[in-house]
Amino acid sequence: MKKQIVIFTLLLISGIFVYAQKFEGLAETPPKLAETPPMGWNSWNYFECDGINENVIMEIADAMVENGMKDAGYEYVVIDDCWQVGRENDGTIIVDKEKFPNGIKALAGYVHSKGLKFGIYSDAGTATCQGRPGSRGYEFQDARTYAEWGVDYLKYDWCNTTNQNAQASYTIMRDALYQAGRPMVFSICEWGESKPWTWAQDVGHLWRTTTDIQDCWDCEVNWGGLGWIKILDKQDGLEEYAGPGHWNDPDMLEVGNGGLTTIEGRAHFSLWCMLAAPLMAGNDIRNMTDETKAILTNPQAIAINQDELGKQGFRVLKFDNIDVWVKPLSNNEFAVCFLNRCDEPYELNFDWGKFYVVDKTERWKGIPLNENFNITHVWDNKAMGNTKEVLNHKLKGHDVLFVKLSK
Repeated sequence: MKKQIVIFTLLLISGIFVYAQKFEGLAETPPKLAETPPMGWNSWNYFECDGINENVIMEIADAMVENGMKDAGYEYVVIDDCWQVGRENDGTIIVDKEKFPNGIKALAGYVHSKGLKFGIYSDAGTATCQGRPGSRGYEFQDARTYAEWGVDYLKYDWCNTTNQNAQASYTIMRDALYQAGRPMVFSICEWGESKPWTWAQDVGHLWRTTTDIQDCWDCEVNWGGLGWIKILDKQDGLEEYAGPGHWNDPDMLEVGNGGLTTIEGRAHFSLWCMLAAPLMAGNDIRNMTDETKAILTNPQAIAINQDELGKQGFRVLKFDNIDVWVKPLSNNEFAVCFLNRCDEPYELNFDWGKFYVVDKTERWKGIPLNENFNITHVWDNKAMGNTKEVLNHKLKGHDVLFVKLSK
C-alpha cells in the first residue's frame, strides 16, 4: 500500500511538472506579433453597444479598403463589447444572432477576404462592462472558440473582476491563447490600475495605461474618463517600458468624432504618433470628412509612429504652456513635436543651439543637437531649414508643430 502511494505521488508530481513546463514554454515563446504599434479600427468610441451589427462591421471593412486606410497601414477591424449574449450548457459563448445572424466566423471570413484582420472583445471578469458574459472560468474554452472563428486580435477588459489579481488573470488568458494555436494580438485593457507596464511585457502585446479616453480636449467625467490631453500627461515617464512587441496604450483615437476641432484632432494624432501608441481609429470611417481622412492617413506621421526602432517619445521641455516632445527614430533621425496647450496663438522662436548648451542633452537623452539637422514639417512634408537656425513658427491655440530632424 505504501509503495502504491509513493508511486501515485511521484506520478502526480511528474504530471504537475510536465504541466508547468508546458505553460512555461508557452510563456517563453510567444508568437512575434505587433513588432510595430498595431493599427486598425475599434467599434466602441463611435458605436458603443447599440450601434454594432454584422452589416456595420462589413461596411467598415469595405471602407477601410476603399478610403485608403488599409494602404496607409490600418489592418485590424475590432468589435468591442455587446456581440455576446450568453453561454450554452457546455459553456460555449453565444453570439447575438439578431446583430450577427451569420455568426462571428463568417464575419471574420469576410474581413479576411478584404486582406484585413479581425478582432474581438472579452473581459477578465464574470461579466463585461456592459453586463455580457465575461471569460472568467472559460478562458481556455473561449480562446479555442476565437481561434476556430479566425480571430486575430483580442481586447480583454477588466470589469466585474472583484478581488482578482490582474497579472494572474491576464496570464491565464495569455496561456489560453497560446494553447489555442492561432496567433492573436493580446490587448490588455486594465486601465493602468496595477501599473501593467511593469509586468505585462511577457503577457500581452499592449496594455492600457489610463482610464477610457473621451471625445474632448481636457475634460474629465465623474467615473474617470479623460480628455486626450490629460491622458497624454500620464504617458510621460513610461517610455522605457515600450518597444517592439510590447506597447503602452493610451487608448483609441477620437479623431473625427465631433468633440475635437480639426486642429485638436491633428494634435491628438500627432502626439499618439510620437508616443508609438497603437493607432486604433474610433470614428465612423464610412462617413468622414476629407480633413479627418487626411489626418488618419498622413504617411509621414504614420511612418514616425511605425518606425522600426520602436521608441516611445518623451517630453523634454515645458515653457509658456508649450510642451516639447522628442521621439528617436531609426537612421539617427528624430521627431520633435511642439504642442501649444493654450487657447491663444503662440509665436515660437526656438534656438536649438542655445537649448543644447543650456540642457547639455540630459533631457534630450543623447540627441546630438550640436550637429546640424535638416527640419521637415511632418504634416505638409515641406522643408523648414535646419537646426543651426532659429525655428520661427506661429502656433495656433491647441495646435502642434510636428517636425522630423534628419542629417
